[in-house]
Amino acid sequence: MKKVILFVLFNFLLLAFVLGGVKPGGKAAPFTLLNVDGKTVSLSDYINQKGVILIFTCNTCPFTKAYEERIIQLHNTYLSIGFPVVAINSNNPQISPDDSFNQMKARAMEKNYPFPYLKDDKEEVCKAYGATRTPQVYLLEKSGDGFRVAYMGAIDDNSLDSRSVANRHLEKAIRALREGKRPDPATTRAIGCTIKTEDN
Repeated sequence: MKKVILFVLFNFLLLAFVLGGVKPGGKAAPFTLLNVDGKTVSLSDYINQKGVILIFTCNTCPFTKAYEERIIQLHNTYLSIGFPVVAINSNNPQISPDDSFNQMKARAMEKNYPFPYLKDDKEEVCKAYGATRTPQVYLLEKSGDGFRVAYMGAIDDNSLDSRSVANRHLEKAIRALREGKRPDPATTRAIGCTIKTEDN
């Protein structure tokens, strides 16, 4: 009986770890997803970069709309030093019709996104990373032949008013990596809408 209890407990803890997604210091989950330009984009495509600013976002959430210009600016600022933005939409279009692939293409064209905007149509990538909000950022750092997570959470400390930002969490984390340091904090709380998947 004791062995059965230990076995059940072990599997429960293992499941909790898997469902928890990646953590700072952990290996970034690989992915290959369809971009709004009709081509596929893989994390491995960025292996010659110093890192990737991976952002789970969408068309519909008011928080993502408030961050849209900031995300564009992040890409334009950090691409030249090796940290491009890659945006992923994991919202299920059956639940959120305005997050369909066609609507994503229209939004990317309207706002002239300078970065890939990928559809996580099987909802696998958000679950692999443990992303639950839009926007939610994962700063990835090149490590060997892949990437590891250096920072995760919020872009900054003011979701709805860019003019009132006091702490630019993501940019502070990028600066730490460039100085050969570990981001501190490595995790902040992402504020935004819940990612709309079949499970919630």
